[in-house]
Amino acid sequence: MLARLLQRFLLALALAGAGLAVLWHGATGDVMLGALLMPWLAVVLSTSYTMLKSRAPGEPSSMFYRAWWGETVANFRTFVLRQPWAEPQPAVLPATDGLKRVPVLLVHGYVCNHRLWDDVAPRLRAEGHDVLAINLEPLFTSIDQYAEHIEASVQALMKHSGQSQVALVGHSMGGLAIRAWMRQCGSTHVARILTLGTPHAGTKAAKQNRTPNGRQMLWDSAWLQGLAESEPPERRALMRIALTPQDNIVFPQRAQTLPGVTPVVFEGLGHVQMCSAPEVINWVANELKSPPLAA
Repeated sequence: MLARLLQRFLLALALAGAGLAVLWHGATGDVMLGALLMPWLAVVLSTSYTMLKSRAPGEPSSMFYRAWWGETVANFRTFVLRQPWAEPQPAVLPATDGLKRVPVLLVHGYVCNHRLWDDVAPRLRAEGHDVLAINLEPLFTSIDQYAEHIEASVQALMKHSGQSQVALVGHSMGGLAIRAWMRQCGSTHVARILTLGTPHAGTKAAKQNRTPNGRQMLWDSAWLQGLAESEPPERRALMRIALTPQDNIVFPQRAQTLPGVTPVVFEGLGHVQMCSAPEVINWVANELKSPPLAA
């Protein structure tokens, strides 16, 4: 569903760019150049807006500008070059190393699909993990509704790997979807949970959002409070949190923690960029090498 929407959006941008080129230079203008530049311009403008809107007081300018450029490139790669061309039903990707470590389920965030993980999945497969990156659909529904799909994916991954537990990695809303799944299905089959840029406390970027999952991610929402209250200490002990102080979607950035969980902080990264930054991928891979945590 998201791939089709993005394809149509890119087509509209390309046509707009071509039309502007004709208006600017005449019928013999650089139509192709205009069509190609318009998606890049849209990404630059949208990323710049979110970076400026979310900038935290006191954060170093050098980190802000580093994150702005990195997030711009990451958004272009993700929303223009990758996600519009995703297949609808991703399959389990077997490990390319014979170690057979814990299988990993990758869960994307709001208005994304499984191709968000194109840089993460190959690294984890090379480390000996079977990997399944899923698509959360429908795009706009209660986060609780994703639990059934996550449960089916966990069962499929365990059956494929022959193991009794999986590790789950969630980006942004994906981390909340994992927590909502545990609230419904328990944590018996969980070895470890890693969240990247997840709005555990909610985000002020969702202030104008009218979708069910968008409202649930509002800063200090009743849904988030209820989710936190449902989690016993032993379930919380399974979690590891990574955040960036330059997150342009989830802010206040440093507030995205949970009681009893000390976050790992990555400086100079944007929100989507967390899924392609080498330092974050290294952290994920190293965390998943460790023995399973006791549930």
